[in-house]
Amino acid sequence: MDSPMFSKYSWLDFIFSVVGVCTFLFDVGSDIWVATEFYSRGDFFWFGVLIGLMILSSVVVQMFSWFWFKYDRELEGFDEQTAKNVLFGGCVKLSFLLHVLQLGFFCRHISAIWQGFRVWWRQEQGSGYAVYLTHDLSMLRLIETFCESAPQLTLMTHIMLHTNKARTVQCVSVVASTTSIAWMVVDYHRSLRSFLPDKAKQGWGSSVVYFLWNLLLIAPRVAAVALFATILPSYLAAHFLLIWPVLVFWVWRQETDFMDSAGGEWLYRATVGLIWYFSWFNVAEGGTRRRSIIYHSFMATDGGILLVTWWFYRDPVLTQSYAPILLATLPLTYLMGVLFKTLYYYCFHPTLWMPSVREAGLEEELPDGQEMVFRSISQQTGTPRFRNKRMASHATHFYSEEEARKPSKINGREANTVV
Repeated sequence: MDSPMFSKYSWLDFIFSVVGVCTFLFDVGSDIWVATEFYSRGDFFWFGVLIGLMILSSVVVQMFSWFWFKYDRELEGFDEQTAKNVLFGGCVKLSFLLHVLQLGFFCRHISAIWQGFRVWWRQEQGSGYAVYLTHDLSMLRLIETFCESAPQLTLMTHIMLHTNKARTVQCVSVVASTTSIAWMVVDYHRSLRSFLPDKAKQGWGSSVVYFLWNLLLIAPRVAAVALFATILPSYLAAHFLLIWPVLVFWVWRQETDFMDSAGGEWLYRATVGLIWYFSWFNVAEGGTRRRSIIYHSFMATDGGILLVTWWFYRDPVLTQSYAPILLATLPLTYLMGVLFKTLYYYCFHPTLWMPSVREAGLEEELPDGQEMVFRSISQQTGTPRFRNKRMASHATHFYSEEEARKPSKINGREANTVV
């Protein structure tokens, strides 16, 4: 029976799940169309690059999905809740086969929709598990977006700039990738907000600012990489291979513990390094401001180098119609993104209580006003039985800020408090 502390599954959750699978199918359909078009026109190099991105993205997402499936089987009540589920029917071999066939992610969409339909339309029990599934989907969309949609958007932008023309199929691909990125941003932030105790008071204004900040930061990054690839395409891979290991090393230095196995954790760190190539999100508690400043300073410098390199090596005749505009607008767009991000943190961003207090068993001794925010991390998703600790971990990292705390004494013991 669902506890009243569960985050209730609503009609909006169901709509998000349906739109999510439609976005996924639209993206896959556009990929197949573009790949077919490249092959029929004899553009075998671009065909190979596109297929490679599709395979890489699919394999990475399926690996995460499979890891999480194995982890979740150890949860209490797993078989009881998943008996009627499309993917999680308790049959390990079938689930493994679905993931090998690259169908695990799609089946997760169908499972979330079916579970949501049972809860919302039929008024059956299992609201907490339905929310659990949507949170996993939100994180998988984040991974899929930056493993495929962002690189593919860069590729299509590069091809259109390189050929100085845009075919219909390329425009459709750009629209599909952009839609996928935009939907991921909105859906992911909505999942993060679901862990806040006062989420009903968090208006859509915070999501709008969150969306704008991500859009204004990702767009110039994609454009700068695409422009650089038009003049020095052979150096783009070297550029990525030079930066990506540094980013992975930085993730490792933050001692992440997102996954429940060593192999899964290194997969997570490698994936975060890829995501950071395009956009930032916090993966560790505390120090958010400091790490964010370091990251954006580095990426602004790197983007500036890419843009200046393109300016000096470009074809002045072919690019005269848009080169000055891009040179001026891309840095300004990135700066606007940073300003919107600053606006979000100053005007919309709440602060979570540090987990160490709860883990130390001190939370019951704290004043209600101080302990409420962090305690809700588990209360919003119900009992630990169906607490999606993966999304809860991301929410804690996103909403916590180390600089906002100072030591204080509670019954003679030192703890962290919000100031």
